[in-house]
Amino acid sequence: MKNVRTLIVIAMLVGFYANVSAQKVTLDYYFNHEVHKTSSGQIERFHYLWTEKANSGFSIFGDAFKKAGATLDTLGTAPTIANLKGAAIYIIVDPDTKKESPNPNYIQQKDIKEIAAWVKSGGVLLMMANDSANVELPHFNNLAAKFGMHFNDDLQNHVIDDKHFEDGAIITTGNPVFKTAGKIFMKDACSIALNGPAKSALKNSGGAVIIAVAKYGKGTVFAVGDPWLYDEYTNGRLPATFENDKAANDLVGWLVGAVPPVK
Repeated sequence: MKNVRTLIVIAMLVGFYANVSAQKVTLDYYFNHEVHKTSSGQIERFHYLWTEKANSGFSIFGDAFKKAGATLDTLGTAPTIANLKGAAIYIIVDPDTKKESPNPNYIQQKDIKEIAAWVKSGGVLLMMANDSANVELPHFNNLAAKFGMHFNDDLQNHVIDDKHFEDGAIITTGNPVFKTAGKIFMKDACSIALNGPAKSALKNSGGAVIIAVAKYGKGTVFAVGDPWLYDEYTNGRLPATFENDKAANDLVGWLVGAVPPVK
């Protein structure tokens, strides 16, 4: 009997790790598609790229997913049930305004229908906004509304310069999402209004909701008012009291854990 129980435990562990290693994390490259000119005059993509190691990149965030056993992918076209098939986690970060792209791809009703269906079937959606001067909120909010959330047109945790890092501080000790990080830095974020299934997952010192979570069908939506885990704030540049590097690993662990197990 003891051997049987041991085999069952081993089988469960094998199933768990197979599920983690099979998870694909897809980062949107369609709604956010910023470009700039290089010193040689070439046009290139930048901002929140898995492969981008500059301050504006997501390379450290991506590495956290890889350490968790997941694989990284990108989606450069409008999301559909078909092209999201196989993705466990889908990340939309900072959709473009006309200031950032001459022809931005706004989130349309057909996109919302496809994304919502994917989440309902068990997908985990990470929505990362920004302050309203730097993100296209109206269409992003049409998607957020599907899950009981609304990114507000406000400015939370405003930080003037590097001498005022504490203005962007949020204590996360005891938070169920951030199990190892006790203090994070998030500057110039928007707050989130909630209704229906959406619940607060983190508030700032002023009581504004900065992170929200909602269950939707078999899936989960995690929304945050800033794309705060880009390399500039996870690469050791912050004062040592801030733990954004730990927070990146904590968030990845939470997102991976929210994916329904493979049956």
